Amino acid sequence: MLRDGERSAVSSLAKTLRYLVLRNQAMFGFTFLMTESGPGRRGSYAKGVAKREEILTRALDVIAREGYRGASVKELADAVGLSQAGLLHYFDSKEQLFTEILRKRDELDSVGQGLGGDLQQGLIAARTGEPLDIRSGYLDIIRHNADVPGLVHLFARLSVDAADPEHPAHQFFVTRGESLRGFFAEAVAAKQAAGEITDRVDSETIARLFQAVADGMQLQWMLEPDVDMAATVGALFELLAPGKQ
Repeated sequence: MLRDGERSAVSSLAKTLRYLVLRNQAMFGFTFLMTESGPGRRGSYAKGVAKREEILTRALDVIAREGYRGASVKELADAVGLSQAGLLHYFDSKEQLFTEILRKRDELDSVGQGLGGDLQQGLIAARTGEPLDIRSGYLDIIRHNADVPGLVHLFARLSVDAADPEHPAHQFFVTRGESLRGFFAEAVAAKQAAGEITDRVDSETIARLFQAVADGMQLQWMLEPDVDMAATVGALFELLAPGKQ
């Protein structure tokens, strides 16, 4: 029979393993083949993954509609017909739930008009000699953000909390920032080579400047909703045009 301390350790290990499976499935687009042999077990696992995806999709709708403050665990649980405990069965904590909601938003944005997808497609186009319009893609996502204030509030709040290395969202924000800056820097370098963006500043610095301006404009917009985020970010493109001093 396990003692209390041993039971606690086993429970903690089980939660950690479940989190790693779900995190890697979300980050890399695949699921681990568990040591489940029967079709019933595989079917149960598939249903769990499907339910988790339903929760994230519904949560995006609730937050966009009700705002970050209105998106309590109870509100999100009600939206998918679960109890609060049932909802958190799929996530280790409220913080992890909100982190995965943001990851899902990025995934959907990249499939549609979002920055990640636009830049990746643009880089492919650049290598084949086709035109690369990073300005249009970047400003599209800025405009889109203005239509979902609840998600902007969630992103801003969680990004501050995630400055703590122990926060569940810390690695998500670090990895996300590095990835987007990398895509953007490569796209900017292609524009610099074509003479469409000044080369007086290196592409990596330009990528970080755009990230800082976009994040900062979201904060200003939350305080002053009439601010035109896209126009302000667009002005930075103008300042970086060749010949501008």
